[in-house]
Amino acid sequence: MKAVILVGGKQYIVAEKEKILVDLITDAKEGGKLEFTPLMLVDGKSSKIGTPEVKDVKVSAKVVEPLVKGDKVTAIRYEAKKRVNKTRGHRQQYSRIEITSIK
Repeated sequence: MKAVILVGGKQYIVAEKEKILVDLITDAKEGGKLEFTPLMLVDGKSSKIGTPEVKDVKVSAKVVEPLVKGDKVTAIRYEAKKRVNKTRGHRQQYSRIEITSIK
């Protein structure tokens, strides 16, 4: 069974016992419980599409790691003959969650 959930404005296709990286959940603690209402549910041959969510179905998850840092991205701005040389860096923060059940 698979479900489509909405976390932080992004949609994820999830299955039970799957670990995924989502945008940082600020108030999450390690081992904390989360619940989502799915937008779509796929079970073998049949599927249910919610308007906007599927009623009477919950996706339960637990927080495995509350803060995971992504790879560093470096942006360089350079203009020739003008002495402009600027470097900026960014490192995205994520939370790792594990889907425990789809009921």
